[in-house]
Amino acid sequence: MPKMALSMGTLLLYLLCWAKWSSSMEIPEEAFVQERIQQPPTITNHSPKRHVVYPTDDFVIKCEARGNPAPQFTWTKDGKEYDPSRDHRVTTVSNSGTFIIKNSNGNLKAFQGRYRCYASNDLGVAISEEIVFITATIPRFPKESAKRIEVEEGDPVVLPCNPPSGPPPLNIYWMTRKIQRIQQSSRASQGLNGDLYFSNVQSSDSRNDYLCFAHFSRTRTIAQKEPISLVVKPSNSIKDRPPRFLTPFGSSSEIIALRGETLELECIAEGLPTPQISWTKIDGDMPKRKATEENFNKTLKIINVTELDDGKYECKAENVFDTVKHAFSVRVEAAPYWIKKPRSKVYFLEENAELECEVGGQPQPQVQWKVNGKPLNETKPTINRKVSQGVITLKNLQLNDSAVYQCEASNKHGSILANAIVNVLNLAPMMLTPDDQKYIAVEGKIAHLHCKVFGSPSPTVFWLKEDMETALEGQNYFVHKNGTLEIKDVQREDGGFYTCWATNILGNGTTTSMLEVRVATEIVVPPEDLMIRKSAVAQFKCHAEYDSAFENDFELSWKKDGDKIYSDQTENDRIVMDGDIIQIINVSEDDEGVYTCTARTSLDVVTADAKLVVIDVPGPPKDLELSVLNNQNIRLDWQPGDDHNSPITDFIVEETTFEPERWHEKTKVDGNTTSVILQLSPYVTYQFRISAVNEVGKGHPSVPSKKLTTISAVPEKNPKNVRGEGTNIDNMKISWEPLKPIDWNGPGLKYKVSWRRQGANATWNEQIVTKHHYFVTNTSTFVPYDIKVQALNDIGPGPEPKIVTGYSGEDIPEAAPLNVAVEIMNSTLIKVTWSEVPKEKIRGHLQGYKIVYWKTRSLLERRKRYVEKHVLTFNGQRSHGMVPGLEPYSEYGLTVMVFNRKGDGPQSGPIHFKTPEGVPEQPAFLQIANFAKNSVTLIWGPPAKPNGFLTGYLLKYQLINDTEEIGALNSINITDPDATKIVVSDLDTSSKYKFYLNAYTRAGSGKLITEEGTTVVEGVVPVLLNISSSVSATYANISWIPGMGHAASEFYVAYMNNRKGKWKISDAVNVSQNFHILEGLEPGSEYTIRLMAKNWFDNSSIFEDVIETRGKAYAGIHAGISTQGWFIGLMCAVALLTLILLIACFIKRNKGGKYSVKDKEDARADPEAQPMKEETFGEYGDNEDKPLKESQQTLNEAMKPTGSDDSLAEYGDGGSEGQFNEDGSFIGQYSGSKEKDAADENGSSIATSPIKA
Repeated sequence: MPKMALSMGTLLLYLLCWAKWSSSMEIPEEAFVQERIQQPPTITNHSPKRHVVYPTDDFVIKCEARGNPAPQFTWTKDGKEYDPSRDHRVTTVSNSGTFIIKNSNGNLKAFQGRYRCYASNDLGVAISEEIVFITATIPRFPKESAKRIEVEEGDPVVLPCNPPSGPPPLNIYWMTRKIQRIQQSSRASQGLNGDLYFSNVQSSDSRNDYLCFAHFSRTRTIAQKEPISLVVKPSNSIKDRPPRFLTPFGSSSEIIALRGETLELECIAEGLPTPQISWTKIDGDMPKRKATEENFNKTLKIINVTELDDGKYECKAENVFDTVKHAFSVRVEAAPYWIKKPRSKVYFLEENAELECEVGGQPQPQVQWKVNGKPLNETKPTINRKVSQGVITLKNLQLNDSAVYQCEASNKHGSILANAIVNVLNLAPMMLTPDDQKYIAVEGKIAHLHCKVFGSPSPTVFWLKEDMETALEGQNYFVHKNGTLEIKDVQREDGGFYTCWATNILGNGTTTSMLEVRVATEIVVPPEDLMIRKSAVAQFKCHAEYDSAFENDFELSWKKDGDKIYSDQTENDRIVMDGDIIQIINVSEDDEGVYTCTARTSLDVVTADAKLVVIDVPGPPKDLELSVLNNQNIRLDWQPGDDHNSPITDFIVEETTFEPERWHEKTKVDGNTTSVILQLSPYVTYQFRISAVNEVGKGHPSVPSKKLTTISAVPEKNPKNVRGEGTNIDNMKISWEPLKPIDWNGPGLKYKVSWRRQGANATWNEQIVTKHHYFVTNTSTFVPYDIKVQALNDIGPGPEPKIVTGYSGEDIPEAAPLNVAVEIMNSTLIKVTWSEVPKEKIRGHLQGYKIVYWKTRSLLERRKRYVEKHVLTFNGQRSHGMVPGLEPYSEYGLTVMVFNRKGDGPQSGPIHFKTPEGVPEQPAFLQIANFAKNSVTLIWGPPAKPNGFLTGYLLKYQLINDTEEIGALNSINITDPDATKIVVSDLDTSSKYKFYLNAYTRAGSGKLITEEGTTVVEGVVPVLLNISSSVSATYANISWIPGMGHAASEFYVAYMNNRKGKWKISDAVNVSQNFHILEGLEPGSEYTIRLMAKNWFDNSSIFEDVIETRGKAYAGIHAGISTQGWFIGLMCAVALLTLILLIACFIKRNKGGKYSVKDKEDARADPEAQPMKEETFGEYGDNEDKPLKESQQTLNEAMKPTGSDDSLAEYGDGGSEGQFNEDGSFIGQYSGSKEKDAADENGSSIATSPIKA
């Protein structure tokens, strides 16, 4: 490592300034290692000045010193020479002045005395302070018999303790035989001398086990006094008296206090009532922060006494009879203490030395100078030494002037001694810090480069940085007296090599150091303060960045309130530390505090704090107090509990009265309130509790208050909701709400019930009852009465009650409304009017009127319908009512009646009326039955409710291709009301259209129904093979074998009850299922069924048959035998044979065989039949069942479909889907939606076991 060159000018500059650095220093230990440097002796350790020992202890008298050459030790005892090495009773320690006195030596009293240690070498003698060695015995109370003290009640008494003497500190305790402390108070307390003082005794003070215990902590000894028995006799006289001091005696005392110690002044007085003690300082202010009153103000304690505490203090004892005082004159004295203490120094040749010794004390201490342990006046005078008041001056020091001087001061309170070494040396600088030291610092911090040096005269130290010829200076550089270079606010550029120069008049020395600067550690994401609810999870994050060189030397730790949190110290894994995150799970109040994140490397430490505040519901209020203001008002006071860091917003006062464990809210007051006036009821026992509320919630309630019972009084309230009403036509029940117990106000609650008939000038009838109802019998029907109910108890009656009107029992009305008339408002709404029934005919409380109406028939039908009556109720007094929701163009009848609480009166004569025509509902459906290149065929069903005679339809359509352009709206007026089909021509090929259709009556047009479709090219004929049908009483099954090409088509079944002439259409047929079931047919009926394809070009049915369902009688027999075992077996056999036949047919078909299925179809071909679109199949009704005939039909792809004479316009509703058993009965287990029955027809379904086709 390179050495720094120092210019001659810089060196001369610092050599000229050596004088100001001449202040001396002690010789460091490192200097002795490098070179033999002589030093006078210095005592480094010795025993305390006063040492008390017991016969059971070994006693060590210490004396340790250092110096060069090594010191020799001698002792004096009581001023005479004493050689421990020649005393066989003690053991000495080599290279030390310490010796040990064993307790096995017998009587230690022989070693009592004053010891002083002398440590000497060639340069001088150092001496210790005097060590006083005292032996003592184990403190014990003297043997004495149990003491008995008798006094009269009210007299004073003092129980003496008189503890044995022993080493301080001494603690006195008064206890019982059960080791329980005697309870003390201002009346009975312990004095400083250990005695137990009673200002006046009470009978409760009598006991026979007053024990005084003296505890000497230094000897670990507790001494027990014999028990004292105190007997307090009753007194026949009152012993009230003024105060009198039990201690101290007289009116004044003089006290001497020692500086630095504690002063205790005590005044204990007797008297009755018990006197109260107070303290004042007569000639000044009481010492602040040092003076306290203890032991129920009987002791004034002043700590760390100084001369300023001199003066007069006064205690005053007073009661209601008089006041007595006692004055203390306090004088503060002091053992010797240092004001200026002589100090050891190293001096260089021809330097001057000055030793100062100034002491304080009271009385004024005597001061004596010594040199090498001998009084100065007993040594040979020297020319260069001068002694004046407290100062020794040594001039022109030479090497032989090295010595040890002592200054000793003493007065009656003690002595002090100080050794001051004068060591004269001539020594060039010695570099005690090794060369080539490496230091590491972090940016922004302080770096210290050490340069420990010793020399005499004291060397001058300065520092140079590499490539610099002048010493470092500036506000960032500071050289300490010990040579250390301090660099403040270290930056990267401060790194490099530094040289320390030390120089005095005898030479110079250097040492070189290197400084490496690293990036400072920084907490970039400090933890944030948290306010969190109790039992939640608190999480702090603390992310730090640091120099990469500290990768293996970085630690992130956490503290709570200054105490480190250890990862293995978490209770039940409640505190989790993971990387730079700490989590506290289920936080409680104990987790509150300041959490400190500490990021530490070997060179720097940074911290960040965050406060965790746990909020919770408030703690329960406390100190509930009740204050009676008058008979019905109290004041409730309390003290708030802990708000748990969330301000209290409300206090809820709860009460319990007749059910002790059930609390009810009495009132709520503001959170700043701590008292409330409560109004109470008579004859109630109350208890209160209070809960506090903050933003977290409601806290736990307080401890309940004491119970409070209010005095009795007459009732203040009468019962509410008094009413009179009959339960029969000849009585009246008078009832009321009974008073709550809190309103009784006294014992023996009863009710006085009074009643009289209105308008009869009758006297009041009265009855006193305990229940809360009363029956008045033999009354006329529905007569008004005046009634009242009054509460009364054993104290008297309550206030005069209010009179209310009640009525005797009701009967049903006896008259019907007259003059009933109907006004037609529109096709669905009428207004009915009538004359009100006279009040006397109602015979009760009028509740209202009822209109009963019914539909007799539709004017479109000849036959009358089943009459279903409807009732509209109009409450209250009415003479008209509106009846909505009627069906247009229909015939209705209605009557009107009045009703009361008892029931309905007779109906008026029936009134018949007809509603006019209305607009029709929308058509039942609108479907596209056929798609062609330039046209489509639309079919629709007439409205389910035409609401009059249809006059025709209006069809509108327009082009709606998938563009923003919409074609013009075209209209076709269809004047034939029976039309259900139309072909719309002149359409564009492969184009999408939207169609709108609505029906008309003479009343106007109905709602629109819409459909969309796209014109197409010619389609492909689908193929289904081996189509057949089978039948039961209420179900039909159509089955087939799919042929090639069926996947592009959808199929539907249309069927019609030939007696009713209305077509129905099923949902889409599942071709892959090979069958389709029609359910809900009428038994014994003939049906035409067709299987049709959707979007088929020529619109023909591909299969048609006429079937007849089985009759009802046969179905009944069938249902009976279908549950027999033999029949079930037979059906299983038939199913098996059917399955074999189907398999054979399927094999033959695959070989190219054809089956002839043309039967009735050719005779029933319908060339106008149109294919049907799925969306056209709406709701259906006729579930008529008839036996079916079986038929088959075969088609191939080249065959044209069979026609039909029936138009699809006749098809209104779809048929039912289902599945059959072998015998043709229905299985309810199948997929797909069921067709709905028409509103005027009924259907049925049964479920039996399924068949496998």
